[in-house]
Amino acid sequence: MLDEFHQDAEYRMDQAFLHTKGELIKVRTGRANPEMFNSIVLDYYGTMTPLNQLSNISVPDSRLITIQPYEKTMIPLIEKAIMNANLGFTPGNNGISVLIPIPQLSEERRLELNRFVHKLVEDGRIAVRNVRRDVLHHLHDYGKEEHISEDEIKRRENDIQKLTDHHIKKLNEIQDQKEKEI
Repeated sequence: MLDEFHQDAEYRMDQAFLHTKGELIKVRTGRANPEMFNSIVLDYYGTMTPLNQLSNISVPDSRLITIQPYEKTMIPLIEKAIMNANLGFTPGNNGISVLIPIPQLSEERRLELNRFVHKLVEDGRIAVRNVRRDVLHHLHDYGKEEHISEDEIKRRENDIQKLTDHHIKKLNEIQDQKEKEI
């Protein structure tokens, strides 16, 4: 049973990390990144379908993304979906594909994005710490009910703290990486 506390903590901390990482991918940098469009879904014959399943998204150079839909009739819908996603891009088309130029970031916008990245990562750290607090609370309750020794409880607390430190370190690393990209 005590191992389940560790497994639960690890799973929930991994989920918090993956959520934060997913949110960071959506943050625009000065370079073209097709993953910025992963969250866009379109109505495709009555079914909400992700953009990457309806088209081929490519990066011909660092300042341009091309989206070539499998059906050319989807071009206006893709342009509208990109505009509605509020990503800060103005798509155009050449009749075959949607062209999205990636503008250079201003210094003011860079600072704003860095603050936003810091906030996202801080929210991730808070989520990891909340998992730690919750698991430790359940661990102590279980220890009292089952008369588990204080030494065993302390050892499990240390394991969970190491897990917390590991996840916070990973969050700090992806924050540093994203800030370098910006």
